[in-house]
Amino acid sequence: MRTREGMDDRAFPRLTLGSGRSVRLESLEPRHIAGLVAAAAVDPTLYRWSMVPQGEEAMTAYVERAIAEQRSGNALAFATIDLRDEKVLGSTRFFNIERWAWPERNERFGNPNPDACEIGYTWLRRSAIRTAANTEAKLLMLEHAFETWGVLRVCFHTDVRNERSRRAIERIGGRFEGILRAHRLATDYSARDSARYSILAEEWPTVEHQLRGRLGLPVL
Repeated sequence: MRTREGMDDRAFPRLTLGSGRSVRLESLEPRHIAGLVAAAAVDPTLYRWSMVPQGEEAMTAYVERAIAEQRSGNALAFATIDLRDEKVLGSTRFFNIERWAWPERNERFGNPNPDACEIGYTWLRRSAIRTAANTEAKLLMLEHAFETWGVLRVCFHTDVRNERSRRAIERIGGRFEGILRAHRLATDYSARDSARYSILAEEWPTVEHQLRGRLGLPVL
């Protein structure tokens, strides 16, 4: 049974969010490990500021941790699949999934879905950089967060030094909130300053319109 305090193994079952014109997001599983290893190995220099494992052992541990977080109800990880050849392009996930303690008189009391979440752990192989892959994946995730879960906020954090990631977040509609100092462990094992962005529920219709326009999709 799902509760506001925690969620059991059924909280986030295996899930395919759907497909864009070029990618599909499906729940991250051990069967994706070989594809993830191959994708990450194409150009490791891309991941200077992102913790992307190299090699089968490290990638196996990465996937196992993601699955454990999913079972606890704290994350939901995906493999990003290229629709042209069914190859793994990379990975992304919902995490820091929040469920707030609403009082009984509030209309959100008893709602089993998250109230807020973060999108991150996003990486792609070299061939998918500067393509529609990231925009399509984020559209699928944001639609799920705002329209299926009904969250109030989706946030994003990235290493303040990661200009490519910061521009990507801004292109999908993330609004810059500020810098969190010594926020997380960086890939160089320093205390990372993070740039924080967010999209609120009331901003989602405008963001969706812009994303669909950029992808040449019908505006709903």
